[in-house]
Amino acid sequence: MAEPPAADGRRRTSERSARYREREADGRRDKRLKVSYTDTELAIVREAAARDNQALAAWVGDAALKVATEKVVPVSVDARDLVAELIQSRNQASRIGNNVNQIAKALNADGTVTGAQLATTLDAIVKVLQRMDEATLQVMRERRPRS
Repeated sequence: MAEPPAADGRRRTSERSARYREREADGRRDKRLKVSYTDTELAIVREAAARDNQALAAWVGDAALKVATEKVVPVSVDARDLVAELIQSRNQASRIGNNVNQIAKALNADGTVTGAQLATTLDAIVKVLQRMDEATLQVMRERRPRS
């Protein structure tokens, strides 16, 4: 059973979240910063904070620190699409790798793999690697240099 709040309405120390206790151990956050948003921007930020089950100011502070310490790197919508392409290519390369293993197993067993099968698999490998290279280069071009 939870303890009732202290007389001043605050939660008791035993009830504080792990994150709050961790932050308190590092030093109390007493520096303030004013941030301004348009109504549309504020609605977006509020929605994100609610999605992460955080108070608005806590979410904004945590997000800013994550970006500043490079724990999170903001990317454009285009870059997200490119990352999705990289993930898809990686999955495809993995499937092709399985095919190559099956070809090697068949060749080692009795040599029943045809030249056409081998050529098709190698062609697929080259195409996947080209797509991965193109997407990787695009992400690298969009990434802002560190100062």
